[in-house]
Amino acid sequence: MSINAKFNDLIANKVFYGLVSVFMRVVLSSVFIIAGIGKLSAYNATGEYMASMGVPAALLPLVILTELGGGLALLVGYQTRIVAILYFGFCIISGLIFHSGPDMQSQLMLMKNVTMSGGFIALFLLGAGGFSVDNRNAR
Repeated sequence: MSINAKFNDLIANKVFYGLVSVFMRVVLSSVFIIAGIGKLSAYNATGEYMASMGVPAALLPLVILTELGGGLALLVGYQTRIVAILYFGFCIISGLIFHSGPDMQSQLMLMKNVTMSGGFIALFLLGAGGFSVDNRNAR
């Protein structure tokens, strides 16, 4: 049996697929949940930073809701494809607004956003997997 055939067998295993999907959701959602909590704990400073970048500070509650609400939905696998495609756009837009500077830190943060957007495309294509609210609701 070729290595590709072995990989295909592994991917076809529903338990393996479900566990990989959970891993993807945990890794991708944790960034947003932690960021949302951070914005809540440094609310005024975050609003000032957003304003300094040309984004109205009045949008901060929406950003926090997006990060926490979407992060928690993604974590449990609720409306996963919708959240994934929204986060894909969120990563690209926020990366271009906040991380487009010429310094190394900005470039690394932009690449982080681009990389995460790739993960969200994969999650959009693959769905939430077996261990998710989406899967439970589909029954």
